[in-house]
Amino acid sequence: MTSTELLIILPLAFCSGLINAAVGGGGLIMIPGLFATLPQATPAALLGSDKLSSIVGHAFAARQYARRIELPWRLLGITGAAAFVGSYSGAHVVHLMPANFVRPLVIVLLIVMLAYTWLRPQLGATDTGRPIQRKDIILGVVAGAGIGFYDGFFGPGAGSFLMFLFVRVFHFDFLRASASAKVVNMATNLAALSFFIPAGLVIYELAIPMAVAGVCGAFVGTHLAFKGGNQWIRRLFLVLAILLLGKLIFETAVNWH
Repeated sequence: MTSTELLIILPLAFCSGLINAAVGGGGLIMIPGLFATLPQATPAALLGSDKLSSIVGHAFAARQYARRIELPWRLLGITGAAAFVGSYSGAHVVHLMPANFVRPLVIVLLIVMLAYTWLRPQLGATDTGRPIQRKDIILGVVAGAGIGFYDGFFGPGAGSFLMFLFVRVFHFDFLRASASAKVVNMATNLAALSFFIPAGLVIYELAIPMAVAGVCGAFVGTHLAFKGGNQWIRRLFLVLAILLLGKLIFETAVNWH
């Protein structure tokens, strides 16, 4: 890996860390950037390197949020554990069934999620602050396992689905939902790394500089999230979801032909 390649990758890692910290979806920038800049590297090694740098950025962002927002750690712990198991399972099942089979379903779910959020401008504007109940824990386990499985099996949009889960089901505002999604995302990334690291599929001389740049981006992203508030995060959430939807539709059309 040359210094020129790093000069391209590190600004992308910074932007990815910023977006991930604010709303998630930084992979829309980072993954294509890695594949375009380092075509000689194996896809699995690039994905493993991205997961390692991402988990560092998520951990930093989660810490920044936790210092200023009260998080439901019991709910997040159980949801994160379920997401870990789901993600690990999904990563193994992907070898048995092509991930492309999932893309049409994800497109439909994204359209429903976008329409629901767009048509309800007050969704996620305020946090109900209601106590976490037993049914919330059960929902967290089921949804965490499902989204975790999806993240390990296919991946794109998992952060968006997590945010929607916390806003729609648990009635968090977008700021608290973003913070909570980071914690669960750490669990899904850790599950992926439990496969990538033992398999030697992490390029550390790439992943470590990316992690440093990602933490710098996460610092800026959390600052912007607190400054912009729920409306800013909601708009960014909609923009990222629309971009993801467009990407998936384009890829589906290309594969169809």
